[in-house]
Amino acid sequence: MAEPHDLTALEQAAAIARGELSSVELVEHHLTRVDALGDTVGAFVTVTGERARAAARAADAVPADERGPLHGVPTAIKDLTLTAGVRTTFGSAAFADFVPPVDADVVRFMAQAGLVSLGKTTTSELGCSLYSEGLVAPPARNPWGLAYTAGGSSGGAAAAVAAGLVPVAQGSDGGGSLRIPASLCGLVGYKPSRGLVSGGPVGFGAYGLPTNGPIGRTVADVAALLDVLARPVPGEPYLAPAPPEGGWLGAARRADPGRLRVGRFTAPMLADEPVHPDCLAAVDRAAALLTAAGHEVVDVPAPLGPAVWPLFEIVWYVLALAPVPPGRETDLLPLTRHLRARGAEISAGTLTATLGELQAQVRLGVRRTAGCDLLLCPTLAAPQAPLGWFASGGDPAEDFDRQRRFSPYCAVFNVTGDPSVSLPVGVTAEGLPVGVLLTGRYGDDARLIATAAQLEHSSGGWDRHPAIWRAVGSANVNGSGVGRSAP
Repeated sequence: MAEPHDLTALEQAAAIARGELSSVELVEHHLTRVDALGDTVGAFVTVTGERARAAARAADAVPADERGPLHGVPTAIKDLTLTAGVRTTFGSAAFADFVPPVDADVVRFMAQAGLVSLGKTTTSELGCSLYSEGLVAPPARNPWGLAYTAGGSSGGAAAAVAAGLVPVAQGSDGGGSLRIPASLCGLVGYKPSRGLVSGGPVGFGAYGLPTNGPIGRTVADVAALLDVLARPVPGEPYLAPAPPEGGWLGAARRADPGRLRVGRFTAPMLADEPVHPDCLAAVDRAAALLTAAGHEVVDVPAPLGPAVWPLFEIVWYVLALAPVPPGRETDLLPLTRHLRARGAEISAGTLTATLGELQAQVRLGVRRTAGCDLLLCPTLAAPQAPLGWFASGGDPAEDFDRQRRFSPYCAVFNVTGDPSVSLPVGVTAEGLPVGVLLTGRYGDDARLIATAAQLEHSSGGWDRHPAIWRAVGSANVNGSGVGRSAP
């Protein structure tokens, strides 16, 4: 018999609307799972149980005609995202006791839509790495195999969704931080077009690289949360693309992008790195499904190549220079200190010239693939990485280089600003997920979402569950084995 967490986010909201479940019941059910599994998978830094119960009671009191598609559904907020009155550590011991006085715009929008946050999800320190293994919470582990990382910087969000602790979650993506964990954990991770989702009310925009976005088990759930997040806000530095008729959820439900030309490439863009056969096989499977759906799939050159890495490197060093409380620099992890030290050596003139050259390279890359509606490539160069592997050499510079080689695709599309989504198309022989990256043209999120939904339908659905999904109350909660179960 299905349990509440077996339902998708939209199905949970529909059950509330029909009177079969209340938001209070859903929140209690998921808090029980968080209590049992949260530390096992390293999903949460801070759990806000009483706050969630109060929000659920308020959600249940809202008249039916004032409720949206996700009203009353449990969710979670990434620990990089400001949340008024809730400890927000940015994944760092240097901010272990920080409590923001204001909400990020996206947090406010989620509350207004009736979503109920259960707490703050684990992230990498200051969002600087693609794994979430810090000092303020247990490391984010992949629910499909606890010996593996859940990725980062939205690793806790992915672990929470993949383990059934919440059905959908907010995250952010500055260089793959939603798409990398989604690929590792068998989820849909969506990076919207630049400007579609507000980064306010504070922050300088980080050259347009990072954006808030959704992560979930289905394309429709992700699109529904994008509808919540993507609201126009005065003062934002980038013009938001217009939503389609019926919103992003409408695009997902139609799942009809028309006939498209899809450019496929597998050459890594930021590192000269061999690509694992399982990642190549996932791209081949996605290409076959797209072709069967009537699309034209053609081989194209990668928009950019490893020669642009030094430009990315400079920008990433500077982005690590977030303000840190006085006297707390020594609380930072070795990798963060290394990135900040390199960033401090870069002059304003060098940064300005780097940004200009990077934009010139992006223009050339976009022109190379100008005849394509979408691009298809691997999300990562390898399907998974063991927990602790990136930092295991003890050298922060080696750690950073391992990350570049593991993820040589995602960050390019943060620079272009194009919408990009990781989809769980593949699977290894051991049952571990393998993602592919589908990327649209800037502002064309509707077509990308519709294609992702079409691909989901033709794949037979992606709402697969790891063995830990059923492990609450059993002796199988711990350990590092890999397992799978039917949806």
